[in-house]
Amino acid sequence: MSTTSDLVTAAVLMAPGAILSIPIVLSQRGARTDSAAVMQVLAESAAERAARTAATDIAPPDGGEGIPTPASETPIRLAAVLPFPGAARRAA
Repeated sequence: MSTTSDLVTAAVLMAPGAILSIPIVLSQRGARTDSAAVMQVLAESAAERAARTAATDIAPPDGGEGIPTPASETPIRLAAVLPFPGAARRAA
Protein backbone atom coordinates (compact mmCIF):
# COMPACT_ATOMS: atom_id res chain seq x y z
CA MET A 1 0.00 0.00 0.00
CA SER A 2 1.08 3.48 -0.60
CA THR A 3 1.44 6.23 1.92
CA THR A 4 -1.42 8.15 0.34
CA SER A 5 -3.88 5.29 0.74
CA ASP A 6 -2.76 4.86 4.35
CA LEU A 7 -3.40 8.55 5.05
CA VAL A 8 -6.81 8.43 3.37
CA THR A 9 -7.77 5.34 5.36
CA ALA A 10 -6.65 6.94 8.61
CA ALA A 11 -8.58 10.11 7.81
CA VAL A 12 -11.74 8.15 6.98
CA LEU A 13 -11.52 6.14 10.19
CA MET A 14 -10.52 8.95 12.55
CA ALA A 15 -12.44 11.95 11.19
CA PRO A 16 -15.92 10.94 12.47
CA GLY A 17 -14.55 10.33 15.95
CA ALA A 18 -12.74 13.66 15.98
CA ILE A 19 -15.80 15.53 14.74
CA LEU A 20 -18.13 13.85 17.25
CA SER A 21 -15.77 14.44 20.14
CA ILE A 22 -16.15 18.24 19.92
CA PRO A 23 -19.75 18.42 21.27
CA ILE A 24 -18.94 15.79 23.88
CA VAL A 25 -16.00 17.79 25.21
CA LEU A 26 -18.07 20.97 25.26
CA SER A 27 -20.92 19.30 27.14
CA GLN A 28 -18.50 17.88 29.72
CA ARG A 29 -17.10 21.34 30.30
CA GLY A 30 -20.59 22.69 31.00
CA ALA A 31 -21.36 19.76 33.29
CA ARG A 32 -18.37 20.59 35.48
CA THR A 33 -19.61 24.17 35.87
CA ASP A 34 -23.09 22.97 36.78
CA SER A 35 -21.67 20.41 39.18
CA ALA A 36 -19.62 23.06 40.96
CA ALA A 37 -22.71 25.25 41.37
CA VAL A 38 -24.73 22.33 42.74
CA MET A 39 -21.97 21.43 45.20
CA GLN A 40 -21.85 25.05 46.39
CA VAL A 41 -25.60 25.09 47.08
CA LEU A 42 -25.45 21.71 48.85
CA ALA A 43 -22.59 22.91 51.05
CA GLU A 44 -24.53 26.05 52.04
CA SER A 45 -27.61 23.98 52.80
CA ALA A 46 -25.65 21.53 54.94
CA ALA A 47 -24.03 24.38 56.87
CA GLU A 48 -27.43 25.96 57.50
CA ARG A 49 -28.90 22.65 58.71
CA ALA A 50 -25.90 22.04 60.97
CA ALA A 51 -26.22 25.50 62.50
CA ARG A 52 -29.95 25.00 63.04
CA THR A 53 -29.38 21.59 64.65
CA ALA A 54 -26.60 22.91 66.88
CA ALA A 55 -28.87 25.69 68.13
CA THR A 56 -31.67 23.28 69.10
CA ASP A 57 -29.49 20.40 70.35
CA ILE A 58 -29.87 19.91 74.10
CA ALA A 59 -27.07 17.57 75.09
CA PRO A 60 -25.96 17.04 78.68
CA PRO A 61 -22.46 18.21 79.62
CA ASP A 62 -21.15 14.66 80.13
CA GLY A 63 -21.61 13.90 76.44
CA GLY A 64 -24.61 11.59 76.81
CA GLU A 65 -27.70 11.54 74.70
CA GLY A 66 -29.90 14.62 74.93
CA ILE A 67 -33.55 14.80 75.92
CA PRO A 68 -35.84 14.27 72.95
CA THR A 69 -37.79 17.34 71.99
CA PRO A 70 -41.54 16.89 72.43
CA ALA A 71 -43.78 17.07 69.39
CA SER A 72 -45.58 20.38 69.74
CA GLU A 73 -48.29 19.68 67.21
CA THR A 74 -50.12 16.68 65.85
CA PRO A 75 -49.05 15.40 62.44
CA ILE A 76 -51.10 16.56 59.48
CA ARG A 77 -53.02 13.89 57.61
CA LEU A 78 -52.07 14.11 53.98
CA ALA A 79 -54.88 12.05 52.49
CA ALA A 80 -58.24 10.66 53.45
CA VAL A 81 -58.10 6.94 54.20
CA LEU A 82 -61.15 5.06 53.04
CA PRO A 83 -61.96 1.65 54.49
CA PHE A 84 -62.46 -1.06 51.89
CA PRO A 85 -65.47 -3.32 52.43
CA GLY A 86 -64.44 -6.80 53.51
CA ALA A 87 -60.93 -5.71 54.46
CA ALA A 88 -61.70 -5.38 58.17
CA ARG A 89 -59.69 -7.59 60.50
CA ARG A 90 -61.55 -10.35 62.19
CA ALA A 91 -60.24 -11.01 65.68
CA ALA A 92 -60.26 -14.64 66.80
